[in-house]
Amino acid sequence: MEGGYWKMNIPQMFAWAGNLAVFSAKVFREALRPPLEVAEIARQVFEIGFRSLLLITTAGFAVGAVLSMHTRASLERFGAEALIPSGLALALFKETGPLVTGLLTAGRVGAGIGAELGAMRVSEQIDALESLAVDSFKYLVVTRVAACVLAMPILTTIMNFTGIFGGFVAETVISGMSFQLYWDRAFSLIAFTDYVPSTLKTCVFGFIIGTVSSFLGYNTTGGTEGVGQASTRSVVYSSILLIVTNVVLVKAIFFFLPAE
Repeated sequence: MEGGYWKMNIPQMFAWAGNLAVFSAKVFREALRPPLEVAEIARQVFEIGFRSLLLITTAGFAVGAVLSMHTRASLERFGAEALIPSGLALALFKETGPLVTGLLTAGRVGAGIGAELGAMRVSEQIDALESLAVDSFKYLVVTRVAACVLAMPILTTIMNFTGIFGGFVAETVISGMSFQLYWDRAFSLIAFTDYVPSTLKTCVFGFIIGTVSSFLGYNTTGGTEGVGQASTRSVVYSSILLIVTNVVLVKAIFFFLPAE
């Protein structure tokens, strides 16, 4: 697209959005059409999920510890320190965990997918695959999107529990609370509707990250400069769409599963 993604006028923006929508529909259609590239999907889940564990666990621990300390500073004024574990757990499970996981994954995985597919496009590796009668779209794009969708709920769950552990460490250093007591209080207010919808919505986050990053990488032009731009834009566009989509999904969850 002439002028670059950063300098698009209104018609170009609508054209880009339309192309992305068509690309997304093609991903969804091809994902349902056999054969499935199970081995490649498993490899991508390992690359996207397992290799993100250190980032997710470290961030989860830090977020949990910081939230615990901030929550204590607020609740101490009202003598409600006993609510710190349950408040932290609700914040993590309902919103903080899924959103932070999505943004971290967009930064790490989105950039990687955009750069990898972009490099394959400009070096004509994708054309070489197609010359060998390999469906490059299904093998390169669909597998990565599917892996993102599968890995996101797992990473979110790990983020939530490491966040709770980080909160426990912060709380036990300050007040000496035992792990059993902290655990019991943390999950005393957690219900089915607090955990499942907020975790499953990360599948949508994974679809956004995988599709946007693959779209930018798969359609890269401009040589090595284009590869760098595809990597950067993958992170930026995925993060923006993820945040906007999160607002819509939160409203939808409140509508279909109102708080009692």
